[in-house]
Amino acid sequence: MTIRNQQRTVSCGMLAAFLIAMPLVALEAHAETPAVEKDAATLEFERFRAEMEDFGPSGLWEDKGEQLWKTPRGPKNASLEKCDLGLGPGVVKGAYVQMPRYFADVDKVMDAERRIVWCMVNFQGFKEEDLAKQPFAKEGQETPEQTSLVTYVAAQSRDMKIAVPQKHPKEIAAYKIGKEISLYRAGPYDFSCAVCHGADGKRIRMQALPNIATPEGALNTFQGWPGYRMTGGVMLTQQWRMNDCFRQERFPHPKYLSDTITALLTYLTANANGQVYKGPGIKR
Repeated sequence: MTIRNQQRTVSCGMLAAFLIAMPLVALEAHAETPAVEKDAATLEFERFRAEMEDFGPSGLWEDKGEQLWKTPRGPKNASLEKCDLGLGPGVVKGAYVQMPRYFADVDKVMDAERRIVWCMVNFQGFKEEDLAKQPFAKEGQETPEQTSLVTYVAAQSRDMKIAVPQKHPKEIAAYKIGKEISLYRAGPYDFSCAVCHGADGKRIRMQALPNIATPEGALNTFQGWPGYRMTGGVMLTQQWRMNDCFRQERFPHPKYLSDTITALLTYLTANANGQVYKGPGIKR
């Protein structure tokens, strides 16, 4: 990376830290702000992101995930090449943009990370409780294997249209439950997902808040995950993003790989159906 790009990485990291420092209690004051033209800081960050997407660090985790996928490991000394992500055993290409989806072998809807962990447990012999001890990357710690695997799988759907199925009754039910969860207000600040992401034109200072009820807003929220988080220098998945939203709402954290998160991801991703997924990216 050139010195110029290194400098821009630092400056954008500082900007990101500034953006997330604002207390969420201030949201209500900004909730009805009308849509405005993008300011200079937003345009600069978008230019930076566009440049970084072309040679961003997510490729490191893609490569690691591919190695983990194909290498026999675990108590059963097996690879994940028999794992069915919805398109048949071992089929990875295009699978990420078609999840969450119903899986008959477990009689439930699963998102990508949940399904991959299920395969790690059932094909390789890992224990889910062990994988849940450190489900997400933290600064200064090794990235969890499931994060690298999700990144690899997601990369195999790059430049494909999102096509989350809504045919099976349980897929339809998951969507409806996810919508209800997004609208549910509770906690000490009476927050919900929709307080931030339920209407057009909302923002926190310089950061726009996509409306996940619309195709464009849902895509903007879905796009770039799994993502390299500049503020922590770690790779993170959508499971982490949803979990952290609960923290910001001052709700108890959901259990890792819970039905709640799968339902929310079903609602979010299905709303983006027909939009093109660009693959793993970077986040502020």
